[in-house]
Amino acid sequence: MARRALISVSDKTGVEDFARALVERGWEVLSTGGTLATLHAAGVPATAVSDVTGFPEILDGRVKTLHPSVHGGILARREAGHLAELAAHGIGTIDLVCVNLYPFRETVARGAAFEEAVENIDIGGPAMIRAAAKNHAGVLVLVDPADYSLALQDEVPETDRRRLAAKAYRHTSEYDAAITAYLEGTDGTEALPERLTLNLSRVASVRYGENPHQPGAVYRVGNERGPVLDARVVAGKPMSFNNYADADAAWALASELAVQEDQPAGTRAVCVAVKHANPCGVAVADTVRAAWEQARDADTLSVFGGVVAVSRPVDLVAAQAMRGTFLEVLIAPEVSPEAVEWFAAKKPDLRVLVAAPDANPGPLDVRPLAGGFAVQQRDTRPWDDLCPEVVTTREPTEQEWLDLRFAWAVVKHARSNAVVLARNGVTVGLGAGAVSRIWAAERAVANAGERARGAVLASEAFFPFDDVVRLAAGAGVTAVLQPGGAKRDPEVIAAANDLGVSMVFTGSRHFRH
Repeated sequence: MARRALISVSDKTGVEDFARALVERGWEVLSTGGTLATLHAAGVPATAVSDVTGFPEILDGRVKTLHPSVHGGILARREAGHLAELAAHGIGTIDLVCVNLYPFRETVARGAAFEEAVENIDIGGPAMIRAAAKNHAGVLVLVDPADYSLALQDEVPETDRRRLAAKAYRHTSEYDAAITAYLEGTDGTEALPERLTLNLSRVASVRYGENPHQPGAVYRVGNERGPVLDARVVAGKPMSFNNYADADAAWALASELAVQEDQPAGTRAVCVAVKHANPCGVAVADTVRAAWEQARDADTLSVFGGVVAVSRPVDLVAAQAMRGTFLEVLIAPEVSPEAVEWFAAKKPDLRVLVAAPDANPGPLDVRPLAGGFAVQQRDTRPWDDLCPEVVTTREPTEQEWLDLRFAWAVVKHARSNAVVLARNGVTVGLGAGAVSRIWAAERAVANAGERARGAVLASEAFFPFDDVVRLAAGAGVTAVLQPGGAKRDPEVIAAANDLGVSMVFTGSRHFRH
């Protein structure tokens, strides 16, 4: 009796050639709906599942394969008792199940209505996949076109059958996780449910993790796309673990600054240099070259070996301006062919990335803990959502307001405790990752030197004492931005008034650990 394969796929990549190869090897092919039509159109003989079950597809295709003639043929152990029972009911075995599921994730990703999303929840497909995977000793289960060639072997080893079964269960579990996440996100209940499934799939292998003795890899969460995760490497070496982390941090800040109302993307260029996940030089200018040069000069020591993100396309002029600085990664929305060629010839070790334009990162920020995760919503609160309050006698000038807004975006992306000094759209001093706020301020002021005169200062959290204000004023800082809310706010405000410094409270903290 000929072996039988049931083929019913949404992803029809290579399915005609695969089915034809099976038929040439003596298999009988069963199929349903759109797959059956595709095979017939390609001239591949295939039998409708409804001819096997003796029952038509009903309920707009919701019920096709949920029938003993299908599931009995899949689940029967290839032993005398089960085979005799199949024979008694006139059911033949099904020896291969090739199924991938309705495109639920793709449907949701394009913003389809809830009703359409629900109709793309597959029922029969997961049931067949799970049944075949359970009975993998007698049934080959295929959910990925990359595995089709394996099924064309004369014999498939037990190890491969078990691997395919595991892959099948992962396929259905990821599918169910996507449905769960979607429904929990549309039912109007809590943003962080009691049970949260992280559906991770590996997208890149790296030589090692943060250090050579740590294995590492990069994974995708569900169906999300990231600007760095899905970036195109157009020149240079493969990305490292630390490259991914730093490039993601750099691009996040560059993107936020680019959409600020007074410097929209496509008008002015933003350049962000990052070292060890902290910004070390940030600038906004009329050209990419000018923004790069100002960001580089903000801290020429720290930028060495750093990662750079720019908000506008990189041309040959901008590329050549980076000649004298060793960088690990450059990421931009576009890189001209001439610039790519120049980088490949002059900076062969520099990874040059074009950011993915269709990124759709989810709303959750997930941090690992020993034995678990800490999860929060991303810190996406924009400046326009704030109600900045001037709490001193002197108000900021128009330029100081622009610089305060710029510095607030930068300090939000620096590790706490963090203080940023900025002037004319350029960071002149940064202090990040300090265990004391005054230490962060001292580092920023020391980094700025004479450039602190006429600069503004932003702190991501309030001042417990007036020491930061006095230090900043002594260095020549003229305006300060901070959340406010400390017990000694009156003392801090009084110090600012005494020193002639403008102070603005945002009412919003931006800790970043």
